[in-house]
Amino acid sequence: MNDKTIMDIGKSFFWISFLLGNICLFGYLITKIDYFVEGGLLVVGWGFVINLAVVLLLIIYGIFNKSKLDVCLKSVGIILLNIPIAIIYIVIGMSIVTI
Repeated sequence: MNDKTIMDIGKSFFWISFLLGNICLFGYLITKIDYFVEGGLLVVGWGFVINLAVVLLLIIYGIFNKSKLDVCLKSVGIILLNIPIAIIYIVIGMSIVTI
């Protein structure tokens, strides 16, 4: 893989997770339909599993291909930017929806 492909992987998983989280949060805020809350919980759960798998694969690829380790770690950093955003969305969701 070249450097651009590795960075595209990180950016793609970041934006997919980010957009799905936004759809669920703002979908509920606008419509008050509970399915958006359920979808948000699924996004958090499955997003964690899928993004963790991608992060581990990128790190393993970087370890075995030392020349690509730096770009793999940058791509992992982009994916990990979703963690504080997800925490903020969870706090917002918990304060809006009474469970």
